[in-house]
Amino acid sequence: MSIELKKVSISEINDIVELFDKYMIFYKHESNPEKYKTYLKNRLDNNEATIYLAYKSNTKPIGFVLNYHTFSSVSLGKIIVLNDLFVLEGYRKDGIGNKLINCSINLAKEMGAVRVDLGTAKDNFKAQSLYEKIGFIKDTEYFSYSFNI
Repeated sequence: MSIELKKVSISEINDIVELFDKYMIFYKHESNPEKYKTYLKNRLDNNEATIYLAYKSNTKPIGFVLNYHTFSSVSLGKIIVLNDLFVLEGYRKDGIGNKLINCSINLAKEMGAVRVDLGTAKDNFKAQSLYEKIGFIKDTEYFSYSFNI
């Protein structure tokens, strides 16, 4: 199987929306391709995110990774937040997630970032295993809090 990794531009917006919709359904959100298309288009238009797509045989999108660009005052540097990673179920044991994560790591290096951050569900053991295998270190020093508006 031939896999092509491609940095997403506006011309691939429909390919990413198709997968993003499935990703949102996976996380118990309703299907809403138009809403997601607007959201993703805004992120790309404003250079707030970098997205990579994995294609099977150069035509079928089978996975993506969405990275946000931010900063850390304490580290005095750029941070890449690997916020969303999704591979269609039939391709999850083919190393595609690993390749997409490497896109995020290479993006961070190219941008001169100090690190790549990510989070995952406490019960997503497969993802945790993959992240740790690649070299990500589980944070045990800080708690994460959110304030929903």
